[in-house]
Amino acid sequence: MPYAHVSCAAITQRPRDRSRPAPGTAPVSGGFDARSLAVVVFLGFVAVSLLLCGLAAADQDDPEHFYAGGGAALGPAGSGLAIAGDYLSAATLLSTTGSVALAGFDGVLFALATVASLVLVLRVLAEPMRRSGVFTLGDFLADRLGDPSVRRALGITTLVVLTPLLLVQLATAGRVMAAMFGLPDGALTGCTVAGGALMVCYSAVGGMRGTGYVQILKVAVVLAAVPLLAGLVLARFGWNPFALFDAARRGSGAGGAYARPGLQFGPGLAGTLDLLGFQLTLLLGAACMPHITMRLHPMRDRRTVRRATVWAVVPVAVLCAGVVVAGLGASALLGHKVIRGADPAGGTALLLVTGALDPGAGGPRESLLFACVACAVFATTLAAVAGITLAAASSLARDFAARARARTEARSDRSAGREILRARLAVVLTGAVSVWASTYTHDRNPQVLLSLSFAAAASVLPPVLLYALFRPGFTARGVRWTVYGTLPLIAVLMVFSPAFSGTPVALFPDRDFHWFPLQAPGLVTIPAGFLLGYLGSRTGRTGRTGRASEKRATNLVQ
Repeated sequence: MPYAHVSCAAITQRPRDRSRPAPGTAPVSGGFDARSLAVVVFLGFVAVSLLLCGLAAADQDDPEHFYAGGGAALGPAGSGLAIAGDYLSAATLLSTTGSVALAGFDGVLFALATVASLVLVLRVLAEPMRRSGVFTLGDFLADRLGDPSVRRALGITTLVVLTPLLLVQLATAGRVMAAMFGLPDGALTGCTVAGGALMVCYSAVGGMRGTGYVQILKVAVVLAAVPLLAGLVLARFGWNPFALFDAARRGSGAGGAYARPGLQFGPGLAGTLDLLGFQLTLLLGAACMPHITMRLHPMRDRRTVRRATVWAVVPVAVLCAGVVVAGLGASALLGHKVIRGADPAGGTALLLVTGALDPGAGGPRESLLFACVACAVFATTLAAVAGITLAAASSLARDFAARARARTEARSDRSAGREILRARLAVVLTGAVSVWASTYTHDRNPQVLLSLSFAAAASVLPPVLLYALFRPGFTARGVRWTVYGTLPLIAVLMVFSPAFSGTPVALFPDRDFHWFPLQAPGLVTIPAGFLLGYLGSRTGRTGRTGRASEKRATNLVQ
């Protein structure tokens, strides 16, 4: 499955180049100590991003600026690029590359699902979810249904979805930083803490607008690195994509199965169902991530939504195309044995292929290309962590309040100041706990954490949002049934799935207590979420439901 797991020792070893350089191809770097460049680029990115967050913090005197300033201040282009930056994560770059390298057509399907998911959220959810004074999913559902009791359920869902994702991203940031600077595995904890500290600064100081600036900067860095890498791969094969694919198929060791779906999860009915379930989970889960939907609320009007859609989708599509080419290049130039030897899931393929493309360097530490790609991956991970942290902390500060909150405009300046202080304290608390917990995930396969995150997002949030937006009569009781019925079901199926035991890449590879045959439970939990939401609304209709339905209809017209 496309999950990121980076090993410092693996990616600092020089891979074996299985192909000869094309005639006339010059090495990207020769005898150059790229570690100095990596340090310079890294410090430059940190300095510029901190400056942007400081500038964004200058006018954050009320919650509207802290929680939603990004969308109002950045305009359609900036908002679209910020959404694209929040949407791109380490899994998009590292793990999708590995899936393409090892599983061929399945990895291409994952890249296509990534782009389709962003199109889905911007075409279906963006316009009806824009609303002034709404900052979290709990805010939105409480306002939409006219019942503040849904806040806690949505807050629990947000934390369940974002916490595992945050832990994996933090661990990946620490590993990439250690590999970029050539540090041993013993420095992972220190690198993770450093990344967490930067994350807290971005989120607590810059708020929504500051993290938006960081996301835009990240998109620019990644758009410079990944297409460059893809271009170098194509150049090695005479700019012929068919020759590249044929070489990748030979290097994969899978023969004709590389060009057909099903290689990732194996043949048979279980493999086919796993592939369908994962595609559905990726499509719906990525579309409804709370840190993505949080950027939809401040959109001004329909024209802004339409223009932001273009600015968001085009960079993501370009980067996913570059990732596919890089994955094929990794298979063609390195072969499946080298890739699996570094990481069975292929999470290091993107960084390993830089060595094969830079034959003049003495290793990754002397490779200019490796420095550029590693810095882009680190920028991607760190910016994603900042966005996720802000969304989790916002939910913690607002959805778990002792009493339901009124709209921001109705508050006094003193209460608004307390709101911002509470939000920044929530950012610090979220960051500290996440950094502490992520240090225990360095030697663990992140598959279980990411499966839980995407399964919860795909099984709970689409039923709740789609019913609330488009189905009259949906109630707060339906929300609670969906949340409190689906999340335990996901946990049970995950514990007794091959992701926990019974396979070499499971969380407990030496034990086998699984009875659920699918690694991704989405085929079961997603329909269960929709069914529970429907049944809960049918059994919980009251007089308030009619008034709430009228309010939803009025809001939709507006």
